[in-house]
Amino acid sequence: MSDHPVFNSTYRAFLFDMDGTVLTSIAAAERVWTTWAVRHGVDVESFLPTIHGARAIDTIRRLGLPGVDAEAEAAWITEAEIDDVDGVFEVAGAAKFLRSLPARQWAIVTSAPRELALRRMAAAGIPEPAVMITAEDVTAGKPDPAGYRLAARRLGVEAGQCLVFEDATVGILAAEAAGADLVIVTATHEQPVETLHGTLVDYDMVRVQVDAAGLRLHAV
Repeated sequence: MSDHPVFNSTYRAFLFDMDGTVLTSIAAAERVWTTWAVRHGVDVESFLPTIHGARAIDTIRRLGLPGVDAEAEAAWITEAEIDDVDGVFEVAGAAKFLRSLPARQWAIVTSAPRELALRRMAAAGIPEPAVMITAEDVTAGKPDPAGYRLAARRLGVEAGQCLVFEDATVGILAAEAAGADLVIVTATHEQPVETLHGTLVDYDMVRVQVDAAGLRLHAV
């Protein structure tokens, strides 16, 4: 959708989800969550599609499993994911694209804990941003808009002045609720996405124009 209004519009800042948007960690995450699901008697096939984009603690609480300490289980998930970054790599062109942005005009907003986020970004060669909102920074994870609103505030702008790069349903809902414009990164999507938002296969497909007015995304 290179003719979508988000291309060639001017924004004060770009806000990026992490997993599935600037890097892919699907294989590693699904290995860990499969182990966890089997241990707790959760049907793996129906469960795995629900894990993406949300905080681990929210995913576990949503199941309502009796006798399960969600905080302890989420901590186990985090440690296991930190230990397993095999197959974590950048979405094509993401690292170069992020390095082309002014440091105070972009942020990452992820449902991952900070230590896990930094581990995966290092594994994928993704630069660490000046502003990064992680699971510890909010009391309500995506689809709540708090993370995107907080990132915008720390960059000194309004969420409505930002373009959000997302891939997962909960993140899309969070960005919409924050009042930001959206572009959906489809690099890890197995099926075509139907959306009124702009779409982007990967970052080799775009460049950014930086000037005094802000950031302008161009399809190439």
